Amino acid sequence: MTSVKDFRIETEPTAEEFGRGSFVFTDDYSVFDWGKMPDQIPDKGASLCTMGAFNFELLEAADVPTHYEGVVVDGTEMSLTDALSAGHQPREMAIGLTQVPELPHEGTDYDYDAYHDAAGENFLIPLEIVFRNTVPVGSSLRTRTDPSDHGLDAEEWPEEVVDLLEPIVEFSTKYEEQDRYLTREEADRIAGTADIDALEETALAVNEILNQQAAQSGFVHEDGKIECLYYQGEIHVADVVGTFDENRFAYDGQEVSKEVVRQYHKRTQPGWVGAVSEAKTAADELGVADWKSMCDRQPEPLDDEVIQAARDLYCAGTNAYVDRDVFDAPSIEAAVATARDL
Repeated sequence: MTSVKDFRIETEPTAEEFGRGSFVFTDDYSVFDWGKMPDQIPDKGASLCTMGAFNFELLEAADVPTHYEGVVVDGTEMSLTDALSAGHQPREMAIGLTQVPELPHEGTDYDYDAYHDAAGENFLIPLEIVFRNTVPVGSSLRTRTDPSDHGLDAEEWPEEVVDLLEPIVEFSTKYEEQDRYLTREEADRIAGTADIDALEETALAVNEILNQQAAQSGFVHEDGKIECLYYQGEIHVADVVGTFDENRFAYDGQEVSKEVVRQYHKRTQPGWVGAVSEAKTAADELGVADWKSMCDRQPEPLDDEVIQAARDLYCAGTNAYVDRDVFDAPSIEAAVATARDL
């Protein structure tokens, strides 16, 4: 697990009912599935909480079921609008909790039948549902497919962002040590009683809402993902939606997302990035789940000016996206210009 948010439980879920809990967003970050990196990015947690809550409230206004219950400030649950109007920068999000059974495995052989036997009718679907509107540089789609697979008239991927004719939806694993993309048949089996077509429809609905909000704010929403839970025959959007960690956004041709930090590491720490890739490959070949124990390099801390540029990008981007001065930050144009020079 590489999550950079903490998880609090107030009431445990049951097979029949949601529990109650919250996410507490930290300033940690993770790239290349490494988990917590040596640095923190100031205000990142509040940025993600604000943007995630804003998007959940957009989804609920569009009648898309979610597990979102509001934000929490000083122990009080409230809407994001009320929190921002009072000058708060929330870091905690209240959520309904579903069951997450253990996923037994031997090496890289995961027992999803056991997961669903324990899940009942109230469980987190062990999939990530990915939607793509464009194919930016760095997208994994470039290494797994050709442009012609998506109706594009090109033999090779160009070194620029490619617009897709229609959004595409893919499925990947959620709880395996090394995420992998799945065929639709594999995803259907892993989803259990949840309907794969309904998951795709939910992802496309979320994608369309995020596209509209991004366009209104001057962003291009390139790609992203959702997680979902299954509760008594209905799919609810879970985890967090449409933040600069879960999704890729661009502004004036510049990435405004965690991808900026990923690409910076590729340029400045290629030895570590390469060692991560080699460890993942070796672990996969040996059928070992814990690839990280096979990596012989550690990431180096970032320079202070890089951390500041990343902080400003998260905060300025959130201000622009929600159209409020939540954070003391440069304009989105200034933050993007600084990021472009990294």
